[in-house]
Amino acid sequence: MKTLYLVRHAKSSWDYPQLSDEERPLLEKGKKRTKKMIDYLLTTNARMDLIVSSHAVRARKTAEILAHAFQYPVNQIKIDHLIYKGGERQLDNQFFDVPQEINHLWIIGHNPTITNFANRFLEDKIDYLQTSGVVSIQFDTDNWEKIDNTIRSVNFIMYPRKLKQMSGKK
Repeated sequence: MKTLYLVRHAKSSWDYPQLSDEERPLLEKGKKRTKKMIDYLLTTNARMDLIVSSHAVRARKTAEILAHAFQYPVNQIKIDHLIYKGGERQLDNQFFDVPQEINHLWIIGHNPTITNFANRFLEDKIDYLQTSGVVSIQFDTDNWEKIDNTIRSVNFIMYPRKLKQMSGKK
C-alpha cells in the first residue's frame, strides 16, 4: 500500500511587492492554521517517509513546519522546481524516482496544480484545495508508478475551514 498526501502551502503574504512570487513568506495566520491541521493529521496516524516540496518560500516553510511536527529531518526534504513551474502532469515525474520502500509520500505545492492533480484520483472532485489543506489517498499497490491504474481510496480531504466547522466554532 502507498499513501499520498497532497498539501497546499500555508497562507502567504502579499505585503512585499518587491519580492517575487517565489519569495513570498508565510503569514502568521498561515502558520497557525497549519499547526491546527497538524493536530488533525496526528489523529489520523499520518506518517511521513518522504517530503517533496516546491522551492517557493511559502511551500518550503510549510514543508518544514510539517517535517518538525512529524520528526522528519528538514535537511531531507526534496526540493523540486517543477512543482512550482510545472502543471499537473509534471507532478507525475515525482513518482519515477521514489524508492519503493517509501510508503508515505508528501507533496507540498500550489494551486491550481495541486488541486488538479488530486482530482485525478478523486471521484468527488474539489473546486480548489484551500491553503494548508491536505488530501490523503491510499493506493492498493507496492509501486508508485502504478498509482494511476490501481484501486484507491480517499483517506480524507481536510482544510482549516472544515476543521473549524467540525469543531462548531464560528
